Amino acid sequence: MKKLINAPETVLGDALAGIAAAHPELTVDTENKVIARAGGNRGGKVALVSGGGSGHEPLHGGFVGPGMLDAACPGEVFTSPVPGQMLSAARSVDGGAGVVFIVKNYTGDVLNFRMGAELAAEEGIAVETVLVDDDVAVQDSTYTAGRRGTGATVFVEKIAGALAEQGADLAAVAEMGKRVNASSRSFAVALTACTTPASGKPGFELPEDEMEVGVGIHGEPGRRREKLRTAKEIVATALDAILEDQPPAAGDETIVMVNGLGGTPLIELYVVFNEVAAALADKGVAIARNLVGNYVTSLDMAGVSITVCRADAEMLSLWDAPVNTPALRWGV
Repeated sequence: MKKLINAPETVLGDALAGIAAAHPELTVDTENKVIARAGGNRGGKVALVSGGGSGHEPLHGGFVGPGMLDAACPGEVFTSPVPGQMLSAARSVDGGAGVVFIVKNYTGDVLNFRMGAELAAEEGIAVETVLVDDDVAVQDSTYTAGRRGTGATVFVEKIAGALAEQGADLAAVAEMGKRVNASSRSFAVALTACTTPASGKPGFELPEDEMEVGVGIHGEPGRRREKLRTAKEIVATALDAILEDQPPAAGDETIVMVNGLGGTPLIELYVVFNEVAAALADKGVAIARNLVGNYVTSLDMAGVSITVCRADAEMLSLWDAPVNTPALRWGV
């Protein structure tokens, strides 16, 4: 295993120290493992908290800042954070208007965030939860009951975060997050497995001429394995699954993310985006906004995920609202 680490057991702590050194606009609580905006929450603003296992950077810590999250709770690599982290985060960012927990649909995350919400409620902190379950590749997996939460998490955090920044109340912010999730679908393909620091070897064996179709962001199996195909064919497979689950209508406007899984060169992501744009145009579906790059990774996995959100005018306006985080920044 070749990785730029000191030791497998210190990866998270060392990375948190690095985030603190690189981003003075953030407060990093290394003891409780919480990344938050420096200066805390202004009174009366709904706070957004998300989190999950590390290894998916910049999700979630890279999206803490004005216009998106107020705090993020990183767990160990591919391991859910614990309820005490959520409670500590909620305490640190609650400005009296309540907290929205944004939770990807993985069993550990769901259970631990639920316990965190219960602990926060006992302290008088109002919490609403938005569950992200956008992955259409498989209905159930080793990690989930129902669909996995993947790329749409970025859309939920950005759009609901903008609404919170405008002063909307707790119910409205949570409802917007649920609307965005309901409007979003994702599908991923892996060309290689990833290697976690603790294991020191790839999570699964994948021959050089094969790909995993519908893979999860922890390396969970997808729908099937196939021989490696062209970018155009891979995009067709992903979009067929996405659009079959949420059929398009002519004139739809969308936000599209072509997301690298950690080991994919940007030039290849642009090749994929070109195919996505052409395929959606053929169906009369307009791409109103887009992201191309690494936003929800899986350590060093080579591959791509595609997320399509059918966005109404309000969602697009909130998408365009200013954001200032380590990984996403515009309008400031």
